[in-house]
Amino acid sequence: MKFPYGIADFGKIRQNGYFYQDRTHLIPQLEAAGEQLLFLRPRRFGKSLLLSMLEHYYDINQADSFASLFGDLAIGQNPTPLHNRYFILHWDFSLVKMQGDVREIEAALHRCLNQAIDVCAYNYKLAVSITQEDAIYSLGNLLKAVRASGHKIYLFIDEYDNFANEIRMARKDQYEALLYGEGLFKTVFKAVKAAAGQGLDRVFITGVSPVALSDITSGYNVATNIYLEPRFNALCGFTEAEISDLLNTLAQEASFTWSVEEALAIMRTFYNGYCFNERQPETVYNPTLSLYFLRVLVEVGYYPDEMLDDNLAMDRKRLLFIAGLLEGETLLVDALSQEQGLVISRLSRRFGAETMLKQERDRDTIISLLYYFGILTLGGIVGLNKLAMKIPNLVSRSLYIEQLQDIYLSSAEDRQSLSNVPDGLFLKGDLQPVCEFIETRLFPVLSNRDYRWSNELAIKVIFMMVLFNDRVYMMVSEAEVQHGYADLSLIVRPDMRRFQALDLVLEFKYLGLKEMGLSGEEVKSRSSEALSRIPLVAEKLKEAREQVSRYGQVLKSRYNLTTITGFAVVALGLERIVFERIE
Repeated sequence: MKFPYGIADFGKIRQNGYFYQDRTHLIPQLEAAGEQLLFLRPRRFGKSLLLSMLEHYYDINQADSFASLFGDLAIGQNPTPLHNRYFILHWDFSLVKMQGDVREIEAALHRCLNQAIDVCAYNYKLAVSITQEDAIYSLGNLLKAVRASGHKIYLFIDEYDNFANEIRMARKDQYEALLYGEGLFKTVFKAVKAAAGQGLDRVFITGVSPVALSDITSGYNVATNIYLEPRFNALCGFTEAEISDLLNTLAQEASFTWSVEEALAIMRTFYNGYCFNERQPETVYNPTLSLYFLRVLVEVGYYPDEMLDDNLAMDRKRLLFIAGLLEGETLLVDALSQEQGLVISRLSRRFGAETMLKQERDRDTIISLLYYFGILTLGGIVGLNKLAMKIPNLVSRSLYIEQLQDIYLSSAEDRQSLSNVPDGLFLKGDLQPVCEFIETRLFPVLSNRDYRWSNELAIKVIFMMVLFNDRVYMMVSEAEVQHGYADLSLIVRPDMRRFQALDLVLEFKYLGLKEMGLSGEEVKSRSSEALSRIPLVAEKLKEAREQVSRYGQVLKSRYNLTTITGFAVVALGLERIVFERIE
């Protein structure tokens, strides 16, 4: 089986025998949804391949290839009347160069649109006059030629918000000039709206967020938003059943050292969890990361060492942007620590530049933006019809942890310690060096911050920053165990068990200095044994010890483990840590 990693050309995939997960059964539903559709998904989530599939389906030039491209797919058995009926015009806004001032960006946009118009005219042998300085005029000429031919255009716009999102983060004046008033970006979409019925019949738009669309609403207010509809939840991405079927097929093709069950467990932990409708119980896998994993599995016979594909590294820029916002750092900590996720009253569907460029932003808006970036996802309805927004999987969680590491452990010495200090815990169950590192390197920094670090959930985040190692472990935060939640579990990846690392479960408690009636100096001066004998500390250790014992048994059964090493951990303010090891 060949996996089309990085290939977004539907024709190439089908003609060269690459794997394709059939989504053509949804074409009739897309047609019924509206004539101008807006579909949003995070970066690298298969939107371009979706457009390519639709273009091949509707392109009049592909009529002779319909049987070879679609014959064995769902739509091939029962095509709609619109198949192979259109001239295709494709605009890709990610190709617009953003260098220079507003005039240079506008010129780049004109060139990008004109080139696409010229390609369309060439493909369908239309005589169209191209005006290099005015793509809107060129579009008008194309529409006249199309009407004269007796056919109609289906316009596909890929990454409509790409260049707008990029300049929005750095260049406020250019963004406003391009989208506000009679800015060129807004004018382009006004022209698309006016073209309906004048040779343009249908429009399909993809993007990441609704930010730019909000600013051009008065120019383009005719699109039907389908990105939150439950029937299109898996329009892009893989379901667990599909991933399971793929792994079973691969296991039958040749003899491998991996099992379907363990491969599925790894993929579920790292890549599953995305949900695009609050009432949709089924989550989907990131398609790019899944194909990356499967391609490596087929080619070399074992799992990738690095579970995060470098092609998704740009997501780090998104979190860096969020972390730099007022209270953005707090939001990152809360996302990692909160059991039910971040709760918002509603998902923001329209927020323009005026909102995004303000120094202080509404918390719901920031969380909504992280959802559109794919770094948070819908986690269900909680409370009085509010939404829980959760980190979807371990790959996304790693981005949060890396961002906090950059904030609090940015020195070369800290980075070197991060690569060495946890080894004693991982190989021998020695937690002391980890605690000493936190006490000497992190607590002094965090004690000068605000109160958000002064609770057991924040202590868990601190340990996550120090212990995170996805090359060896599947780190699971708040794993549901017997109607409770294990604070932090580190389960060795099946392919890394040759290193004989320990499976771990940690339970955290926190006691404030005032609660104990001790000063920071008094806590620092006492030995760990003496601190453990303080009644309040002993009580917390006992509570954590009981939870570790109970959760450890369930985790052993869940992951088929012979042993698991547990730790009851109590933080005493931001001064000291005491712990007990539980086998």
